[in-house]
Amino acid sequence: MVNVAIQSKILKTLSIVPSGYVVSYGQLADLAGLPGKARLVGKCLKDSDVTTRWHRVVRSDGKIAFPAGSELAEEQRSLLVSEGIVVKNHRVNMKVYGWKPSLYTLLAELEK
Repeated sequence: MVNVAIQSKILKTLSIVPSGYVVSYGQLADLAGLPGKARLVGKCLKDSDVTTRWHRVVRSDGKIAFPAGSELAEEQRSLLVSEGIVVKNHRVNMKVYGWKPSLYTLLAELEK
């Protein structure tokens, strides 16, 4: 079980990621003030009973982390496609769809 304060930080940061964009587990950890804790992000999303935008989190190479063809992989792909994100060969083009927060977002919206 992930610490409630840490889980809250991760989920709040994820809630800022806009529709049509994705972040990697590592990027989400960095933005939440938890550098090097990508695996903790995955655990947090798995353990969360709160409705989250978990589908916007992918591996650093843009690949969906669930095994291709699995129910969760298909659900994530479907949710991403519904937001206008192209998923090709179980992968999202991070150069096109990777979220790059503005300076305002970094300074004002993300928790310190």
